[in-house]
Amino acid sequence: MEIIRTAGLLSLLVLTACHSAGRAGSSAVKNDAPAEWTFDFFTPKALPALVTFAVVQDADGAIYRFNTLNSTPDMPGVIGEWNDNDRVAGGYWNHVNRPPRHIIFCWDSVIDKKVYETHLTIPKPILEKMLRPSEYKDYKGDTAYYDRVQIGLAPGGKIAVWLQGSGSEPNYRVTPSVLYTLSGDKLDICKGITKHPDGYKYYGDTEVFIKGKKYPYGRW
Repeated sequence: MEIIRTAGLLSLLVLTACHSAGRAGSSAVKNDAPAEWTFDFFTPKALPALVTFAVVQDADGAIYRFNTLNSTPDMPGVIGEWNDNDRVAGGYWNHVNRPPRHIIFCWDSVIDKKVYETHLTIPKPILEKMLRPSEYKDYKGDTAYYDRVQIGLAPGGKIAVWLQGSGSEPNYRVTPSVLYTLSGDKLDICKGITKHPDGYKYYGDTEVFIKGKKYPYGRW
């Protein structure tokens, strides 16, 4: 039932959201918490994908639509399985004023040669963790928060989520309370959204990397 309710809610949010990508929303910053929280996407080494659209509802209910997003880089150290150490670089676009709660995003899986639509919800205890200072300091020795969400995109539409660790702390793996991915004729919000309207072609070192490997090229 939670998935059905959330799916219906977020579908409505996509259609009615009044905020554009960027610093939308007007929630006041509480205590000494960060002024914004960021979310970024990445793929394993040489297994390319590209996030093309996202809608986010933050912990205070503000809604953000992103038609332009940061790049979706591959991580050279992520080969065959996820790890808790690699960190994706950020960018200008992917930020919201409060911790992200509900996220829908559309993505071209170049390695799978298809469009995916992923719905995820971050559990309330994780949101609370994001609003508390970390026990660890940042690299400068200052108070740190879990203010960066990292989302991994793997072959087969597989998704993994972390909070970026503070300083030398490993990233913190998150189990979403809702997580599902649609494709093909089940696409809803993401139907017709793609940066590859003429089809997919491997580029870079992908063909060399996957040669002799069995799909999906690892355990995700």
